[in-house]
Amino acid sequence: MVYPPLARVPPAQWRVAHDAHSRAITKLVVIVYGALVVTGAWALRSSLSAWTVVALAATAVAFTVTAAAAAPAHARLGAAHDPGRIATLLRVDRIRAGASAVALVAAAAAV
Repeated sequence: MVYPPLARVPPAQWRVAHDAHSRAITKLVVIVYGALVVTGAWALRSSLSAWTVVALAATAVAFTVTAAAAAPAHARLGAAHDPGRIATLLRVDRIRAGASAVALVAAAAAV
């Protein structure tokens, strides 16, 4: 979702591109994850259908993968271009995209 464009940056341009990427996504991450926390709390207080539980669980997977793998790897990439860490971020991105897709389908089904 967010790392493929960054992965295509040549090592010589890495620092500038990484810094720009970090500045660009910070507000978006705060808004999206904040909205997910608010809507998740609302869903917990409303009704716990099976679909709601699946949506919340898939969202929790995306949060956990972000906190445990994406954020630390991204932070370490600030120092220098590292193809291994970039590959890790691309794998993590696919996991988050899959979890997000499951959450979206389950949330739509819950409505």
